Amino acid sequence: MKKSFLLLLLISTVVKLWFAAFFPFTGDEAYFYQWGAHPDWGGFYDHPPMVGWWLWALQQISSHTLVLRLPAVLLWIAVVFGMMSLYGHLLPHQTERRWLLGSLFLSLPFTWAFNLITTDTPLVLFLFFSGYAFVRAELENRWHWYSASGVLLGLALLSKYFAGLLAITYAIYLLPRRGGIARLFLVAVCALPFMLLNMMWNATHCWNNILFNLINRNQGAHFSTAQVLLYVVMLLYLMTPWVFVALWRRFKQGGKSSHDDIVATPIEKQNSSDAEGFHVAVKTNGISQSSVGAHGSDIVIAALFVVPFGLFLLLSFYKQIGLHWLLAFISFVFLFAAVRLPNSVLYQLRRWNLWFGLPHLLLLLALMYLPIDVFKPYRIQPDIVLHRDGRDVVYALKQDMADDAVLMTRSYSQSSLLAYHAQAYIPVFGFGSFHARFDDAITDFRQLDGKNIRIASTSEIEVDSLRAYFSHVSVQDRMINGARFWIADGEGFRFEPYRAQVLSAVAERYYKAPSWLPVYGCRFLETYGFI
Repeated sequence: MKKSFLLLLLISTVVKLWFAAFFPFTGDEAYFYQWGAHPDWGGFYDHPPMVGWWLWALQQISSHTLVLRLPAVLLWIAVVFGMMSLYGHLLPHQTERRWLLGSLFLSLPFTWAFNLITTDTPLVLFLFFSGYAFVRAELENRWHWYSASGVLLGLALLSKYFAGLLAITYAIYLLPRRGGIARLFLVAVCALPFMLLNMMWNATHCWNNILFNLINRNQGAHFSTAQVLLYVVMLLYLMTPWVFVALWRRFKQGGKSSHDDIVATPIEKQNSSDAEGFHVAVKTNGISQSSVGAHGSDIVIAALFVVPFGLFLLLSFYKQIGLHWLLAFISFVFLFAAVRLPNSVLYQLRRWNLWFGLPHLLLLLALMYLPIDVFKPYRIQPDIVLHRDGRDVVYALKQDMADDAVLMTRSYSQSSLLAYHAQAYIPVFGFGSFHARFDDAITDFRQLDGKNIRIASTSEIEVDSLRAYFSHVSVQDRMINGARFWIADGEGFRFEPYRAQVLSAVAERYYKAPSWLPVYGCRFLETYGFI
């Protein structure tokens, strides 16, 4: 089994490196790349700062996609070894099953197909190892593991706010237990400094993270059973239907462990501060040995995914849950499955996972190598060209452009992609969206007053939508590598109408903090005289 695991690890790593090197850079990745190119000390418009810090460090080495995506390549490798290590502490005499667990997890399509560097990359890493430390703390009753869990939780909170779901999980698990409040307090104290750093940044930066995550992105939320159904489908996709069915069957059988040589009995408390749990007698060669683990600790492992997934389910009635949100907790599902399911079932699940990966491989190859003309009947063709041939698009868009003109787009994703390929920042013209407003912190439209601006787009540009902001506007379309792009050339940019009609609406819609939040600085509002 060890040889099988190592072979699968080698093949999947080669595949991951190949995709990391040659799969087109995505719009989200290019957007986060700009965080690394313009680092900040405590956050960015959308999220806390962690991935921006990582990308800043990586850009000191190279801007090649292989280098930038290296953390994503290594992510699931680190997680799988963490899972195997944790399983070894749960069931130290089940060596072969550790390798089986590792190969089962590596056979999942997302572990080798998802190699994008995004905010979820550090989030998944820190959340998993926070959970790892928490389980170790419960197993060994060692306070330093609770401290480590808190520090890693804090780092996860510096990656993305919904890391707070793990904090809720810890609270639900610990509070009913004797001594649980002290343990939870230690975790919270160790996580708090990282959260305070981000809150200090928010207080001096318009409370951008809070406004975006709690207010702006939730406007228009409404009750929808379709969103619930979509959430369930996504969850089944990630954990795979066959794993769900296998666990459900095991549950109906009474949830007993698959290991015939393990007998669980309630643990006797050694002292009043000991963690509650289970004592597992493992019989090896007729000798009874002690370990704390399998049957009791799978309760805490189950909590690490049941609570977050349950909270996501409740949230899905009013908000669409992203597929990538679930990735942070999915590893605990498979760790739980390895404890509960027999070898024969795990082998079968791994085999089905490998077949499940085939359509994913074909889809990725199609996006990478199919001729552009294949996508011609579809609206995504210009986006395919923009992702695949970004340098050609930049060159074509800049042809016959005045030397003093500024190239822009109307989309944060398009601007970020063009900026990555041009290795020069490209601003966003117009309202944009509540997502990805990082450009507001970089571009000062006052300095563009009177200048010429070229606006590029993958969709048609209406001249009338731009007349108020320029002394003269002309629009043309241009074929670039088989796809149609639109170009608007605006002469003599008029800042005052733009401030009155666009920037004032942006300020009202995206930068209006609640009165109970003390604002100690807001660059956007200060720059344009709105405060």
